Amino acid sequence: MTTDNGLTPKAVAALLVIGDKILSGRTKDKNIGYIAEYLTALGINLKEVRVVGDEEAAIVEALNALRHRYTYVFTTGGMGPGHDDITSDCVAKAFGVPIGVDPRALAILHEWLKATGAEMSEARMRMTRIPKGADLVLNPVSGAPGFWIDNVIVMAGVPSIMQAMLDEVGPKLKTGIRMLSETVRADARESDIGTQLAEIAKANPGVAIRSHPFFDPQHGPNTNVVLRASDAQKLQRAKRAVEDMLQRVQGAQSNSA
Repeated sequence: MTTDNGLTPKAVAALLVIGDKILSGRTKDKNIGYIAEYLTALGINLKEVRVVGDEEAAIVEALNALRHRYTYVFTTGGMGPGHDDITSDCVAKAFGVPIGVDPRALAILHEWLKATGAEMSEARMRMTRIPKGADLVLNPVSGAPGFWIDNVIVMAGVPSIMQAMLDEVGPKLKTGIRMLSETVRADARESDIGTQLAEIAKANPGVAIRSHPFFDPQHGPNTNVVLRASDAQKLQRAKRAVEDMLQRVQGAQSNSA
């Protein structure tokens, strides 16, 4: 469905934050504000945020209440290798579908472990369990994917991983405005370009600029710079600024080598 101006109707969303660590104060949530700003930029209103502990009944109840009320429900947390990471099982129960090791997720994890030199373990295998019928949400930061089932998008709680997953699903969301996206491979560590990216972002209002570190098996630590905007000219202007900055950084590194 579209409106007369070709845009989809305004979508509304909820966020379900999962984890005893959040409720106890041991972990300070850094995702709510980020997700709210991200969705607002897409023309999606974040209307409700709930925080629940690592309890199956509470998670299933909250998820079923929210998913029938909103266009999208995002979840963060409870997707790690620990015994108390039960989000995936709870989502499967809420939808009434089986859950098991997903061949796609297993292949991704094998490749990641091969690249990083780590070994497979029973705990890591837990992160390949995906509810039947779900699409994977790729995770370029640490390998283990999230997933998307119906209108529920399940993401990690670690901010850098969550942000990368959000960039994976962002272009696929039904939004109130058309958002354009460009990704630039930096071939540099995030710490080497963070200050410059902040300056470019300040000089280019209307363009969201995010950096996502990842590990390149051949070249080591690297960074993807993701730019989003509704204005194509602003997006391209900011992209050129990023590319010019990266050339200067790489030139300086070559001269000092």
